[in-house]
Amino acid sequence: MIQQTDFFLEGGRRGVLLIHGLTGTPMEMKLLGKGLHRAGFTVHGMQLAGHCGDADDLLATGWRDWYASVEHAADALRDKVDQLFVGGLSMGALLALKLAADRPGQVAGVGVYGATFRYDGWSIPRLARLSFMLPLLKKLGIGRDRSFMEQPPYGIRDERLRAQISSAMLGGDSAAAGLPGNPWYSLAEMYALAADVRRRLPQVNAPCLVAHASEDDVASVRNAELVMRGVSAPTELLLLDDSYHMITIDKQRRTLIERSASFFGNIADTGA
Repeated sequence: MIQQTDFFLEGGRRGVLLIHGLTGTPMEMKLLGKGLHRAGFTVHGMQLAGHCGDADDLLATGWRDWYASVEHAADALRDKVDQLFVGGLSMGALLALKLAADRPGQVAGVGVYGATFRYDGWSIPRLARLSFMLPLLKKLGIGRDRSFMEQPPYGIRDERLRAQISSAMLGGDSAAAGLPGNPWYSLAEMYALAADVRRRLPQVNAPCLVAHASEDDVASVRNAELVMRGVSAPTELLLLDDSYHMITIDKQRRTLIERSASFFGNIADTGA
């Protein structure tokens, strides 16, 4: 059963839509959201379609459903603010980039946090690195009930936080910590999304803050470099040297919050 875990923090007329990652939850964006709210922004941490339930709930949806829920959330937030910014973590970063490509006149800036076009970080098992082949397996009807299980350190360098998150995730609390594994078919959908976004990167003309862990265990810095090379917009790179993949909650989250608030604020001031 899917639980509703999105959050809304009302602030000024500058809005930020925050998008979590595949098998994740809005809770992974809440500390960033609170920081942006303190800086004066109205913030909506949305919940992607099919998420915060069980694997069957997720498998009932695909990337077009996830993106449709992003568009719906963006429309709702635009009714409340004058300027719309969007930020996403991991797969959420791809959805944020797609929204910016599709709506160049609406998205003022993008927070690209730990963008994941491929799972190629140092903790990813060799077999899982072949997951780019999953769209073919899905087309052949192979492996619907299979998943790649999450591996330590679960994207978190902070050991105390890692213990809390992994306990909730492995204990079945998907609303708080997400699913403990990535279903093969959902990963196939993510790779289809990644291919679409990669083609669309030149159409992103909103400035991008590209933040990535320099030792990302899930998605290597090559993913960030792909964004930097691909978009048409001005970019700013923030490499975090004391965090792993989940940079919105890990050790350097305050640095990420400060840089995001400054980045979005400067764009908003210039636009005003």
